Amino acid sequence: MILKGFKFGILLQIAVGPICLLIFQTASTFGFLYGIIGVLGVAIIDGLFILTAILGIGAILDKYKNIQKPIQYFGAIVLIVFGLSNIFSVIGISIIPSMNFLSTQNMKNIFFKILILTLSNPLTILFWAGVFSSKIVEDHMNKSDMYLFGLGALLSTIIFLTIISAIGHFINIFISSTVLNYLNILVGTVLIIFGIKLAIRKVL
Repeated sequence: MILKGFKFGILLQIAVGPICLLIFQTASTFGFLYGIIGVLGVAIIDGLFILTAILGIGAILDKYKNIQKPIQYFGAIVLIVFGLSNIFSVIGISIIPSMNFLSTQNMKNIFFKILILTLSNPLTILFWAGVFSSKIVEDHMNKSDMYLFGLGALLSTIIFLTIISAIGHFINIFISSTVLNYLNILVGTVLIIFGIKLAIRKVL
């Protein structure tokens, strides 16, 4: 069941999102170890989302749809603000000073930045609730199977993003500060786009 979850998780990783780009940016700017700290932040929140979906929080969110929109807007605002922060940091303007990617960073700041960004879309719990509901029907999963499947999916995230960190660190050897600036702008733009898409997405 862990292997099934791992395979499913890898399929999700293929659809590269803003967090993946942010991990790449972190590793290419500050090094592999900083990238791994970011991966740890992602893993903690993803694991929390999967666990809460298994425990049935997704069903509660699905039932009380009136609380979904505020959560959705909050997540959108977080993504857009961090995106703007990334872009403005290129010209030396700090919207969120401790999160400015062109200033001196420590591992604590990196960890919390990526943790907050991963946490910005708690409606991901609904996605996992849907996944587990379908697996209960299709694969006749019991509770322990769900935990193992979720663990496999989480492991795929950790391994995939660790590879992305390694690639980012390796590429850092060959890229200039100008390219890093463009990477900041790219990641910031992607975060803003995802934030806007999250804000206008209909609640199911």
